Amino acid sequence: MGNEKRHSGSGTDKRSRKVHLITLGCAKNQVDSEWLVTQLGKAGYELEVGDGTEEAHAAIINTCGFIDRAKEESIEVILEAVEDKRAGKYEEIYVTGCLVNRYRDQLREEIPEVDGFYDSKGELLERFGVDPKVELIGERHLLNPRHYAYVKIAEGCSRSCAFCAIPQIRGRHVSRPMEAICAEVEALVASGTREVILISQELTYYGVDLYRRRALKELLEQLVAIDGLEWIRMHYLYPSRFPMEILDLMAQEPKLCAYLDIPFQHADDGMLRRMQRRTTRAEMERILQRARELMPHIALRSGFIVGFPGETDQQFHTLLEFVRQWRFDALGIFTYSHEEGTAAYDYEDDVPPEVKVERYNALHALQAEISHENCIQRIGQRMRVLIDGVEGDVYYGHHEGASPEIDVVVYVHADEPLNVGQFYEVEIVSADYFALDAVLARPKSEAL
Repeated sequence: MGNEKRHSGSGTDKRSRKVHLITLGCAKNQVDSEWLVTQLGKAGYELEVGDGTEEAHAAIINTCGFIDRAKEESIEVILEAVEDKRAGKYEEIYVTGCLVNRYRDQLREEIPEVDGFYDSKGELLERFGVDPKVELIGERHLLNPRHYAYVKIAEGCSRSCAFCAIPQIRGRHVSRPMEAICAEVEALVASGTREVILISQELTYYGVDLYRRRALKELLEQLVAIDGLEWIRMHYLYPSRFPMEILDLMAQEPKLCAYLDIPFQHADDGMLRRMQRRTTRAEMERILQRARELMPHIALRSGFIVGFPGETDQQFHTLLEFVRQWRFDALGIFTYSHEEGTAAYDYEDDVPPEVKVERYNALHALQAEISHENCIQRIGQRMRVLIDGVEGDVYYGHHEGASPEIDVVVYVHADEPLNVGQFYEVEIVSADYFALDAVLARPKSEAL
């Protein structure tokens, strides 16, 4: 195990049982951290999450290693923890997550002050004397407000997109059994969760490995039957061989948010082939067209990469035209990162950095304009909002067409106290680029 050693915090003093957990990266990493917090808390450890200020016996850093920016952030946080260790804040540091999956041997050599690097969360728990096999589905500790929760339905990915290192980091796609997912959601709902957000590297592949068929629709049908669950949102649907029956179910079932998150990555067929996306612009547009036919009010989110090797000005303008045509509600925009271990690493990274930045800025400006116009069009509309918190005397939350933490925020001005985690009907009175201002909607009889 190299320089890994068993956590020595077995004494009775308070500090010996205190652990500081830092989580970086995506919602999938957050779920992993929630599992760690739950297991360690059950074993009697005191957990501080986020930007901890107090001294602790150990720090655990759950890293991201997907692209250059994420890797740099993870390294910076590890080095900051090393400095804190030298200053006496921590006695031990443990690092896990995607960065370790990719670079464990290199990290061991370059940052020997870290007491252990673990690509397995189970091995990390064992170092703390915790049995990772203990089932704690009904006791999950959420790192966000209790009323919504991320639920991972699968791990890994069996795709071969040219730019992506996830299969090397997380392994091949492995679906969780439906009964385990439903049991987890039932437990979450029993403890106050009203919205679940389904996540994996690729939701639409769910079940192929386990049931020899695409079973996402069947899973959704089981989830909507759970009493007390009000919203189900899906992130990361893959466009290739998209199961169109999902759209039909979304249109029929009010618990399924009218919210479609499909990272298309590009819109030029030549780029899509070079990226090994196994889809075409025409296929992508069939999905979008059908979604809007069934649900004219549906919110569309996607993700795109600019500056992929070989991308020409014309291909980039094709992407701009696609975004302008479909008027997405939200986009994730990324400049291409040349990642070792990917198929694209054999390509020449021939788009100059300044051109990547120019293209990023151009696409970002276009999307900001579209998002602003989309928000303006909502003025005067009534919508159901789930309250996420309060800032001063203003409440904030999200509506069916906006995922918490990443999409448009609804600020609700109310003359009466509102309950965080509850739904309210509001009326939009003003809008900004990525925010909506609202008041509580009066009963329609009063409005008349």
